[in-house]
Amino acid sequence: MRPPPFAWPYWPVFWVVFVWAFLPEYGIVRKAQKSVASQNSPDAGSCRVIILGMGLASLAAFPLAWIPVLQVPRALHLAAFLIGTGALVGGSVLRRHCWRQLRTSFTGDVRAHPGQAIVQTGAYALLRHPSYTAGILMNMGVGLALASWGSAALLTLASFAVYSYRIAVEERTLLAVVGEPYREYMRTRRRLIPFVY
Repeated sequence: MRPPPFAWPYWPVFWVVFVWAFLPEYGIVRKAQKSVASQNSPDAGSCRVIILGMGLASLAAFPLAWIPVLQVPRALHLAAFLIGTGALVGGSVLRRHCWRQLRTSFTGDVRAHPGQAIVQTGAYALLRHPSYTAGILMNMGVGLALASWGSAALLTLASFAVYSYRIAVEERTLLAVVGEPYREYMRTRRRLIPFVY
């Protein structure tokens, strides 16, 4: 069966939401690529890992959605589409909230400077990396909107993998540059899921 993002009347809704959610991400990536080109960048290739990992996962996820055995049951296509589109919107809203909280500290690459303030407001009061939680939610939402458990699993696992690498690089850098204030922040906040992980 045709995945909802390729069937009427669902496709206009999905693609408008998709473009709205991901268009700002391209601007962040474009700026980050310029920064990581410098020799002293502490990014350790994490920007490239995210771009390549999610690019390949997305290229695979859309064709996988056409394979019947990887689709959710036909009766659940509409529910999966609505939940997935909602997750995509929710994730993008959370990402935008994180951009507002961090302001100039929100970059697409890993950077830190001595004396950098540790933001502990909004979503950062609960999590160390809510913007990555948002990214995972957005990608999982795309897979669900495709009404494909296979696509949803692939995009969720790929997101978790690339962001786990980014988190390791970012936290190592912040501990080295910011030091004890960030260590205390790490001690009192979970990474991606409130009270769990």
